[in-house]
Amino acid sequence: MSGKVYLYPIWIRLWHVTNALLCLILIISGISMHYASPDATRIRFDLAVSMHNISGILLTLSYLIFFFGNLFTGNGSHYLIQFKGFRKRLWKQMYYYTIGVFKKEEAPFPIGSARKFNPLQQVTYAVVMYFFLPMLFATGWALLFPGIIVEEWLGINGFAATDFLHILGGFIVSVFLLIHLYFATMGKKPADHYKAMLTGYHEDESEPESRQ
Repeated sequence: MSGKVYLYPIWIRLWHVTNALLCLILIISGISMHYASPDATRIRFDLAVSMHNISGILLTLSYLIFFFGNLFTGNGSHYLIQFKGFRKRLWKQMYYYTIGVFKKEEAPFPIGSARKFNPLQQVTYAVVMYFFLPMLFATGWALLFPGIIVEEWLGINGFAATDFLHILGGFIVSVFLLIHLYFATMGKKPADHYKAMLTGYHEDESEPESRQ
């Protein structure tokens, strides 16, 4: 018989909520800045700039908490990918998300104390959290202090390239956030994962012999 397992310590839950709110502010203010015009202003331009800059600074600090938290606690182990047999496990999880879940099949990689993320989550979280978010921060800080941007790189205007990479990173993180919110409904009940993020406890779905 399965029981509850404590998967999300308080620092993870606080970071998760803070991260989500700051990302939403950045998305809203970023879109408002990008499409700002005298005739149609979503948010007053100077206010949107202030919101975007302050939220970006706070998100950078939040990311440092995440990075060092994973570095010095056991939470980081969930992001380590076991490459042996990884492709087979990845395809199995992709099948479940696209077909199996709608046929009411059991999840191939159930959540338990030894495994918080399935293979697809591992690779997407690793790419977003350790590549695209750092790129977003680096380009964001460069745009905040444009004097540090090189004038030209490989024949490309440095400011234009930095701006493009920042917008690209913002788009990818925005899409990731929407997909993340949707996939979070794919528990045994739609609200299970959201409840777990509030309480820290998740139903242990793993086989008894695989539990710690």
